[in-house]
Amino acid sequence: MKMPFYQPDVATMTRFLFFTGKGGVGKTSLSCATALKLVDAGKRVLLVSTDPASNLDEVLDTKLTNKPTPILGALGLDALNINPVEAAAAYRERLIGPMRGLLPEAALRSMEEQLSGSCTVEIAAFDEFSGLIGNPESAKDYDHVIFDTAPTGHTLRLMSLAKAWDQFLDKNTSGTSCLGPLAGLEKQRVIYEATVKTLADAKATTLVLVSRPQGAALREAERTSKELRAIGVGNQCLVVNGTFETQCPEDVTAQAMQQRGLAALKASAEFISSMPSFIVPLRPINILGISGLRVLLSGDAQGKCVKADESGWTPPEMESLEDLVSTIEQQGHGVIMTMGKGGVGKTTVAAAIAVMLARRGHSVHLSTTDPAAHVAQTLHGKVDGLTLSKIDPAAETAAYQGEVMQAQGAAMDDAGRALLEEDLRSPCTEEIAVFRAFAREVGRGTGRFVVLDTAPTGHTLLLLDASEAYQRELERQARSTQPEEVLKLLERLRDPEYTRILLVTLPEATPVHEAAALQDDLRRARIEPFAWVINQSLLNSGSCDPLLKCREASEHRYLSEVVEKQAKRTAWLPWQAEEPIGPDALARLASSNLHSLKS
Repeated sequence: MKMPFYQPDVATMTRFLFFTGKGGVGKTSLSCATALKLVDAGKRVLLVSTDPASNLDEVLDTKLTNKPTPILGALGLDALNINPVEAAAAYRERLIGPMRGLLPEAALRSMEEQLSGSCTVEIAAFDEFSGLIGNPESAKDYDHVIFDTAPTGHTLRLMSLAKAWDQFLDKNTSGTSCLGPLAGLEKQRVIYEATVKTLADAKATTLVLVSRPQGAALREAERTSKELRAIGVGNQCLVVNGTFETQCPEDVTAQAMQQRGLAALKASAEFISSMPSFIVPLRPINILGISGLRVLLSGDAQGKCVKADESGWTPPEMESLEDLVSTIEQQGHGVIMTMGKGGVGKTTVAAAIAVMLARRGHSVHLSTTDPAAHVAQTLHGKVDGLTLSKIDPAAETAAYQGEVMQAQGAAMDDAGRALLEEDLRSPCTEEIAVFRAFAREVGRGTGRFVVLDTAPTGHTLLLLDASEAYQRELERQARSTQPEEVLKLLERLRDPEYTRILLVTLPEATPVHEAAALQDDLRRARIEPFAWVINQSLLNSGSCDPLLKCREASEHRYLSEVVEKQAKRTAWLPWQAEEPIGPDALARLASSNLHSLKS
């Protein structure tokens, strides 16, 4: 299937560009490279990350804040991160600040506590996002505003909030929501309405769906395309990043990689042909810094491989995933959670662990907190002793609304029930419902093994932050009416005999450094990771392809960094000639051993 090489066209680029797709497909690299092309053509560009676990800082080699920061070496390019925690603090102060000196301190503290939950974090981040689109003054100095978005599920939520909050404000009659007074939101109404209009305007907004030549990534791009068209975002194009054509026809690994990509593209041919579609070839280097970003969209199909002198390097000691499972199963029950950057293979690792535990005779439940989950496709088969589920935000919200109405609405009059129903229609209700479902899944580990495939880092951190915020609120109110699994959630997450956290990464700069930052965040919450899993490694592949040899060599420093500086235990998984789908393939992956390949 022939597709043209992706080159941003200054003449046709809309003012707003959104790069979205499955985790790990290269959204950040492509959004940054696009921004560089536009500033090189004389345009002023603002690059914005909406990812709670943004790695724009590392890719641009610049420390960013929530204010536009000039990028050295790219005149005309400014960048910023929408930091959800900082956004929430600013949002709280905007609502509470005018009340200081007018209300008693006790009332102000109560307001601050009311605005300390994950709902406020979400709406505050959305508030900043919508302001850049719907407020004509906020980005007036820029010709283009490019959004490097979080992985798909979080992006869908962010963009759908524009319509959800606009509709909620339109129907709300009480002047309150789960955030308290709606004054802070009502003032933004014009901006929210303008955001909805701009997202639907094909002359103003382009959605760039980014994928890899992989079945799961292309299927998720197709699903995202449909869902965003449904909310009015119709001007779309597709960029398939990392396409590969080997220069070494006798190389088994290289041939397998090429054929796997071609098969995935062929299977998605109808979707690909439905919109303007482009390719970007696989590069031999990590795309970091301005010089690396310029390589990404250069005309050189292979790029330049720069190898460090590693004549004395030997692979560090790493285990198989099966070794980790042997240790974990000794407890007989508990929770195993896979965490990390999007696209590193958390779902695959989670499914492989679940299959191995079930085949060893344990009762296992495999679930996911990822809004864009594809765990069922990865498992692709029945395993005795293994059950499967996913946290469905819509179903959880409906169940939570019914529970609250039954518990609280029974004692209310018609007017009271109408107000309660209105409050529960707020988009924030979904966050509470999903959090409670997460607590329920963790609680299932008391009598079996529960394997949780979590959402990409930023979304997972918001979920864990909600655990602490919710715990503080329960302690303050001394309530005992909450479900037991909610009351015990934080205690269970902090218990190393109950919860085993596996940080999954690729042997590349950004995934390793994001996992290291996640480990620091977990430790601050008094949650200690059990082990790291390095996935899709080319180490000892024996490839003769120049590009793959260069990529294998570039892994060495990151393998050493994980084993020697970051992890207490490290499991290693090789790149697979065939996607590990189905119980047998997952079991083989789990038993892969580095030492057996050294010969």
